[in-house]
Amino acid sequence: MADLPTWLELGTAAAGAGGLGYAKVRAPRVYWSLVGLPVTWGRFTWTYRSTMEVCGLTVQPSRLRAFMARNVARREVRPVSPKVRRVRPTSTGLTVSLRLPAGLEPADVAASSERLRHAWGVRSVTVAETKPGYVQLRMTGYDVLNRVRLPRSAQPRDLVVPVALREDGSVFERDYRKVPMALTLGANQSGKSMYQRNLIKGLARLPVGLVGIDCKRGVEQNRYASRLSALVTSPDDAASLLDALVGEMEERFDLLADHGASDLWELPQKVRPVPLVVLVDEVAELFLVTSKKDEERRDRSVMQMVRLGQMARAVGIFLEVCGQRFGSDLGRGATALRAQLTGRVVHRVNDKQTAEMGLGDIAPDAVMAATTIAPDRPGAAVAGDTSGGWSRIRTPEVSSDEVVATCRQYADLTPGLPFLAPFRPTVRPAAAPDLATPLVNPTPVREMGT
Repeated sequence: MADLPTWLELGTAAAGAGGLGYAKVRAPRVYWSLVGLPVTWGRFTWTYRSTMEVCGLTVQPSRLRAFMARNVARREVRPVSPKVRRVRPTSTGLTVSLRLPAGLEPADVAASSERLRHAWGVRSVTVAETKPGYVQLRMTGYDVLNRVRLPRSAQPRDLVVPVALREDGSVFERDYRKVPMALTLGANQSGKSMYQRNLIKGLARLPVGLVGIDCKRGVEQNRYASRLSALVTSPDDAASLLDALVGEMEERFDLLADHGASDLWELPQKVRPVPLVVLVDEVAELFLVTSKKDEERRDRSVMQMVRLGQMARAVGIFLEVCGQRFGSDLGRGATALRAQLTGRVVHRVNDKQTAEMGLGDIAPDAVMAATTIAPDRPGAAVAGDTSGGWSRIRTPEVSSDEVVATCRQYADLTPGLPFLAPFRPTVRPAAAPDLATPLVNPTPVREMGT
């Protein structure tokens, strides 16, 4: 009996250690809040100054400051590091606001993000400039992209669709008002189709028209026909649809001129046309030709897409271009089209040239990150923008049946546009549910006495 308290203490300690080990694997947010956050905060506090010096993020003090330190404070003159203004814990990491001394810029801190990550033992460190002279370090304590689940507050609204999660725990949103045209690249089994599913699922709930161009005979987008205002499945039909879209764009510009408006959102609600999102599933199929007579069709299609990319934003027509391979070798107009697609998302690709075509002109540092995406991590990608910033993202897994159900649920939002009537897809009725097999076989009723 004297050993009973000892055994209870050992059992409690073992249960606690086992619970923390389980939480580290199955509930990383809980483990971070209980163990990771205090340890990381303490390591950051005690090693901050020495880490800044080793990483070269310090400057020489001014003459006045050096004089005061030497003659008044009677201490050694040390280099000046960024001053910590605020430390705020989050459910996924730690956010630190820094005031940069004269002589440092945000690019200096961003260049040392990998060294800071290893020094403080965190998963990632991203740097964002909040205002002149101030930067924010966003430290992530664990692998947020291991199992992706978007928060419940991430809902589609006002042409903003949440589609993925960033590595710092924030939501990556596709905002068509800010980034009207986008290019998404990825090899087979890279998660590009999953990204498109999340996008269509969110767009289906918004009052917009969806236009599909799927030259793989519609195998990807045909199932979403109940929510599509138009769908073409061959390069020839795609050329005709693009001509119709350009004609609609010109009519909308005439409408803007009649009302003295500069874009669609300045028009009165009663005359404002519905926004259109053009979903191009495999853009390379529009470039490739097998004979001389197809070159005219290709040149016209590419030219119309470039025109839409240049001017259609003001009239509420947006391009969402996807493909496995994209490069200047596709043909004339590929580079001109890419220049109009400001949003870039690159999944795992088969060659470095595709990653450079997608990210090299806007965020050269992101090319290496895109080429190191592991094959066993589908849905992981690198998202960049024209400001030079980039981030790692990953889309949550969603089944095709779930997207189809969403499209059918919001099929009443599909606008009936006359110029798209020739391209309206045929909607197949929903499959009838299979009748359950009875558990008990019925037996015939016999009359008494027979």
